[in-house]
Amino acid sequence: MDMDVLRRRLSSEEINTLPLCHYEGPVHVVRSEADWQAALPLLREESILGFDTETRPSFRKGRRNSPALIQLATAQAVYLIQLSWLPFGPHLADLLANPVQVKAGVGIRDDMRDLAKLHDFEPAGLVDLGGVARAHKLPSQGLRTLAANFFGWRVSKGSQCSNWSLPELSARQIAYAATDAWIGRLIFIRMCELGLIPAARPAGWPAVTCGGGA
Repeated sequence: MDMDVLRRRLSSEEINTLPLCHYEGPVHVVRSEADWQAALPLLREESILGFDTETRPSFRKGRRNSPALIQLATAQAVYLIQLSWLPFGPHLADLLANPVQVKAGVGIRDDMRDLAKLHDFEPAGLVDLGGVARAHKLPSQGLRTLAANFFGWRVSKGSQCSNWSLPELSARQIAYAATDAWIGRLIFIRMCELGLIPAARPAGWPAVTCGGGA
C-alpha cells in the first residue's frame, strides 16, 4: 500500500461513497460465568485480540456512564461480554492484564481506565491504533477513518449512541459492536504488515507474528 494514500485525508463525502462493511462471522454473547468459561480458553490462545467497549450515552453534561459491553475479536469469532449480566472483575481483568497478548483498538487506554474504576487492575499488551497513526502523521486516527483509508470500507455508526445497558441487545447493536472489535484487529494486522508497528516493540508489548489469521 502506498503511504501517500494513507496520508491523504478522506472527506466525509468520500467515506460515504465506500461500500458498507460489517462483520459476518460467529458472534458469542457472554452473559454468564458458564459462557465466560467456555470462551476463555479460545480467547487465551489468541496472540491478537481486537478490543472495544460500548457505554450507554449520557445526556447530562460532565457525566460519563460505566462501560456496559466489552468486545473481544479473535481470528475465528467475536465475543460480546454484557457487564450488566457478568460484572467486570478478576475473571475479565486477568485477560486484559496479560502482557503476552495484544489488545488492539482506538482509544483503548481510556476504555481500560473506565474499566479499572469498576475493578482495579493494570492492563498490559495495549496497542492504541490511533496513537500508531499519530506517530506516523496519518490524518486518519479514528476507527472508521482508519478502516476507510486502510481497506476502502465504510463502517456504520448507526448504533453508536444506542442504549448499551439493555438486558437484550438488538441484532443491529450486536452487528455494530462485533464489527468494531473485528475491524480493530484487522487494522492492527495491516499496520504490522506495512511496518507501521515496529518489530522491536517497547517493553510490555508482546512479540506478534502479523499477517495470519485475519
